[in-house]
Parts: sequence; structure tokens; C-alpha cells
Amino acid sequence: MFPSLFVILLSVSWKSSSTLAYPSEGFLHCLSLHFANSTSISKLVYTQRNSSFSSVLKSSAQNFRFTTPSTPAPLFIITPLQPSHIQAAIYCSRIHGLHVRTRSGGHDFEGLSYTTANYIVPFVVIDLVNLRSVQVDVEKATAWVESGATIGELYYGIAQKSRTLAFPAGLFYTVGVGGQFSGGGYGPLFRKYGLAADNVIDARLIDAKGRILDRKSMGEDLFWAIRGGGGGSFGIVLAWKLKLVAVPAIVTVFTVSKTLEQNATKLVHRWQSIAHKFPKELLMSIFISSVKSSEADKKITIKANFSSMFLGSIDELVPLMEERFPEFGLVRDDCLEMSWVEAILSTQGGVQLETLLERHQKTGVSQTFFKAKFDCVKQPIPEMGLEGLWPMFYEEEAKMANIFLVAYGGKMDEIPETEIPFPHRAGIIYSIIYVVDWDENENKNSKRFLNWIRRVYDYMTPYVSNSPREAYVNYKDLQIGSNNMFSCKGSYAQAKIWGRKYFKNNFDRLVYVKTKVDPENFFRHEQSIPPLSCF
Repeated sequence: MFPSLFVILLSVSWKSSSTLAYPSEGFLHCLSLHFANSTSISKLVYTQRNSSFSSVLKSSAQNFRFTTPSTPAPLFIITPLQPSHIQAAIYCSRIHGLHVRTRSGGHDFEGLSYTTANYIVPFVVIDLVNLRSVQVDVEKATAWVESGATIGELYYGIAQKSRTLAFPAGLFYTVGVGGQFSGGGYGPLFRKYGLAADNVIDARLIDAKGRILDRKSMGEDLFWAIRGGGGGSFGIVLAWKLKLVAVPAIVTVFTVSKTLEQNATKLVHRWQSIAHKFPKELLMSIFISSVKSSEADKKITIKANFSSMFLGSIDELVPLMEERFPEFGLVRDDCLEMSWVEAILSTQGGVQLETLLERHQKTGVSQTFFKAKFDCVKQPIPEMGLEGLWPMFYEEEAKMANIFLVAYGGKMDEIPETEIPFPHRAGIIYSIIYVVDWDENENKNSKRFLNWIRRVYDYMTPYVSNSPREAYVNYKDLQIGSNNMFSCKGSYAQAKIWGRKYFKNNFDRLVYVKTKVDPENFFRHEQSIPPLSCF
């Protein structure tokens, strides 16, 4: 009876004002009336006066830029145990004029899943940490996973049931599935099977009216939009049904490092022309950073780590590399054989399968203050262009900076760019992720680092995609534009600036879907899809 009552209540305009003096008091009173069990509020809702508020807020925040005392904090954090708790939070937020931020794993690069760039926007955070079940059906090769689960928890659940089933999601196991799937989600298997979102076959979502919808009841337009259109625009996805994919019992991995003195520039240059043409079973990526030439001297050089996962044996991989990339000089001793899930762990220092259940990654990703940007490359960068980039990594601000080159091609060339909102498909030979980190004691001078990465981004302009210069919504970047959070008017024109970069021509269809399912723009943030009413 309770959920159906919510659908009736939510037909009331969200602009209705509270009868209580303060939104915070009115919101709590509303929750007490509409939680199925009002006694659970104290365990599931954290106010700013709660002693655990700060620790809960920071519990899965992955970018420390957005955990400082000056960062805008939510009025409340809700940690629901069941869908009706989310329905209650949506209803009460609407009638009390509060914005909603939804957090899955906390990896939003601009912190938009748990904070806001605007100091005077009152908001609540719905943290899905308690909604993280994984149900694997080996016989049907499918799985249902709740949005609060991490990629690692999903991989663990699959690996417990099968050595030869997998899912083409991301590399970093603490990332929440809700955020990653909403934006597309690529990883070691994407050249073989496409993105995570390409392999979602059903979902359960709560919309702005509080209705729980599956693929059939939400319709194909909305189902299309939530698989790659970014989180926080169309509703809150409770769970995803996945099509699992086949992998061999044994895969092969290698990581080989080359410095400038070891011909790194020429190898990177050559890699650009061939990595996207490798068989779909092979993904070869490059991680580039500055290092000391040796412990004995202070000279800085560039190191390129060439890393690979191959869906096959060493006996198959070595001849393939000898034929396609002989300059690289791969030998058997560079390679290791293991299961696909062990390969995921090996890239990040993990040994035990249970490491995948940790929600805070200890190695392999930034756990500091950082800023990241993204590019797509369609033509190889000339050696001269690479040589012009390297000196920027010798600067003081770049001591903890890196770039990550990920080869495209394979299955990505075969899927139309309109299949889901993620449009970065045929014609892209690889993507670049730029990251600059800094420590807490350097945060007071954070502009130095932000300026550095902007200068790198500007330098790369002639070598990357243009009209638009493509970006990836899962690597949010407010430097490319944002919405006006205080007025709907003109938001479409503002959103089109960044929206074309993320979605190309798919942006217009996303606006159409948004207008149909959330015309009052309840689900919104600095880079959410606006409805046409905000034209």
C-alpha cells in the first residue's frame, strides 16, 4: 500500500512549499510520515549535527578536493535499505525544494554525486551503499547487480560462480556500478565486447514521480538514455541486469616499462598506428609519467608503462606481437598467465580475491587531490608532438601527474554511435586521460595544478578530436561548461556547450527523453541533461 500511496502523493507539484518554518525540519518530519518504519530514520538519515555525518560523507569520496571544510555539504545523507526509502526521500525533497545527489561509489571526478559547485543550493545525498547485492545466473549468463555495489563486488560475485564468465566493466574495482554504467563504462574487455552499458539488458529505476520502472514500463527511450547518458538526470537506477560474456579460463598479461633512453617516444608513436588494429582479444594501453633516470642522479625522464590483457595464452600472444609490433620486443618472460579476475587484481597490486570486496583502493589510483581531463585521438600524434609534450612533465606541478592512453578499435568500431548515448566509437584510435595529483599541504595552491593540466590540454588541441572536442561523461570536467543551477532559463544553450562534447548528436535525443520523463527538472546538477522547458 505504501509504494502506491507515493505515486499518488508525487502527483502533487514539487514546487509546493512546506508548512513548517525550516526546510530541514520539514524534510525530517516528511520522512517520518512516509518511511515505512519511522523508527529506522535515526539509523538511515544523518543530519549535519550527527557525530557520524562527516565520516559518512567522506566514506566513499575519492577526490579529496571535495572533502575540505569549504566544500558545500548536504543538509542530510540518506542511506536507504529498500526502494521505499528512496521514494520517500524523492517525495520529501520535491515538496521541500531540496536538490538530490545520488552516490554509488563516490568516484565522480567533480564530486557531483555528493556535493555541489554552488554554495547556496540546498541538497541531500542519497547514498546507495546499502543496496549492493549481486545475483549471478551462470546457466543464463546474466546477473542482477544493485547500483550501490562496486565493480569489484560484481567481479567477485561472478568469479565465485564461474572462471569463464566475466563482464566488460572497468579496471578499478572500487568504482560504483551505478555511476559507471550510467556513463558507459569501458575496461579491459571493451575491444572484445563493447562497454558495460552496451551489455545492460534491463534495469529498475525510480523516476521523479516515485514510480519503480523496468525496461518494459519505462520504454525504450528512457532505457536508452540511462545507459550512457550520465547519472543524475533521469532518475535513480536501483539495479541493472547484465549480459555476462565468455572469457577463456586463462588470459595473458604483461607490463613492460620503457624510458626515453630506451626508445619510448618511437614505441609510443608506433603504438598509435597499430594498437587499434590488434585482434579484439588484445588490449594494449600505455601509462606515462615522469621518473628519475636513476637513483644516483637527479635527472628526470619519461617512463611509458605498456600494459596488456590478452584473451589467450602466452603461446598465442608472443607470435602475434612479433608479427604486429616487432619493435616492442616482447618475450615470454615478460608475460604471465592467470584468470581474468586475477588479471584485474594484478594491475592494482591485489593478490587475494577478497581484495575485490574492499571499497577503498589502496594502490593503483589517485587517493589525493586531483584533476582529470579526457581526449579522443583520431590520427597518430607525430613524434614532434610527443617530444613537445614531455617537457611539461618535468615541471614541478607534474611530479604526480600522468597520462593514460587506451586503444580503441575492435568491437567499438562496430557499434553505431547512436546505439546508446556514449558516441565515441568508429574513427577513434585511442583515448587519453590526463591526471594531475597533489598532496593536502599543496591544496592551498591548487590553482597551480589546475593551470598545469589546462596548459597540457591546450597544448594537445591540434592533435585531438575537434568540432566537437570530445569528452567522456564519466570523467566529468566542469572546465568545459556547466548549467545555471539557479534558473532553468537558458540552461539548454549552456548545456549544449558541454553536452555536444560528451554526447555529440545524441545530446538532442537525451534532451527529448529528459523533457518527457522529468519536465520539471527535478533531477539536476551542474552537468545534468536539461528539459526543453529550460530552452
